[in-house]
Amino acid sequence: MNIFKVKINFEEKDHESVELAIAEGESVLDVCLENGIDLQHNCGGVCGCSTCHIYVNKGMDNIQEISDKEEDFIDRAVNPRITSRLGCQCVIIDGDIEVTLPDQSGFMGH
Repeated sequence: MNIFKVKINFEEKDHESVELAIAEGESVLDVCLENGIDLQHNCGGVCGCSTCHIYVNKGMDNIQEISDKEEDFIDRAVNPRITSRLGCQCVIIDGDIEVTLPDQSGFMGH
């Protein structure tokens, strides 16, 4: 199993960027939850909502390709961009990535 790095930036001003280990086959959502980072996931991380929406800044080639289902949910996300992905579907296949988590303060629980 290969281990890579994920740099996580935050839109929230009171959060500092962090760099964490991420294993091949692991999702950004998994790494966030394992490290106490609040990334909403109302559906439980099964590509059934858009609350774990993130932006991939670097390393798009190092994650699994986007599915039609994921694209449909990203269309429903707040402020989607061309670099938008769902954290639960952002699974590492080879190499480091850098992501930004949108402001999570507007979500009500999960």
